[in-house]
Amino acid sequence: MQQQPISIFIGMDPRERAATNVLIDSLVDTSSAPLAITPLVTPQLEQQKLYWRQRDPKQSTAFSFTRFLVPQLMGFQGWAIFMDCDMLCRADISDLWALRDERFAVMCVQHDHQPTEASKFLGETQSAYPKKNWSSLMLLNCSRCQALTPEYVNSASGLDLHRFHWLDGDHQIGALPNRWNHLVGVQEPASDEAALLHWTLGGPWFRGQRSMGGAVAAEWFGARDDAMALWDE
Repeated sequence: MQQQPISIFIGMDPRERAATNVLIDSLVDTSSAPLAITPLVTPQLEQQKLYWRQRDPKQSTAFSFTRFLVPQLMGFQGWAIFMDCDMLCRADISDLWALRDERFAVMCVQHDHQPTEASKFLGETQSAYPKKNWSSLMLLNCSRCQALTPEYVNSASGLDLHRFHWLDGDHQIGALPNRWNHLVGVQEPASDEAALLHWTLGGPWFRGQRSMGGAVAAEWFGARDDAMALWDE
């Protein structure tokens, strides 16, 4: 039976286009399977009448809420991956895809991230709430996410969305290994085991954060150079 491409949706902020492009290249470069990658571009979703809510003062990125439209975009069928654009993939995303478990509606890395700083990249407000960063990388079992209609996504509070209050309970959330969402600058320095690096506080594509993460910042610049390299015989 022919394998269907892995459906991946990337939350895209216009200030992080460089990060998005490098992430996409890293996904393609490390994958052993075909990928169907869709950046979530807010103006496009607005033109399709799927997104119309006003920007929230606490909303730090353009995709804070649009990520929850992924099941709708999938026709509430099959599985999909959502990830923030401020990431870099170091391992085969097929290995993450293989962890899908029909017992759950959503699967994610279940951090205990309790930020103490008041702001993050570009002075954006840092918000603290239970399940912080859980929704930054999700395996979504779309047929079991029927509550995420455009009407709900455009009207529910940010906390209800990001704390998964649209599910019947936390028993519907499966846990993924920590290596699939390593928080750069928050957790201990990344080891070789970290499969997906996540610059949640802001990454080296921002002028004021060129060294964020130390050695992994240099790794991101190397990935950028690889992505942008001209063909050389």
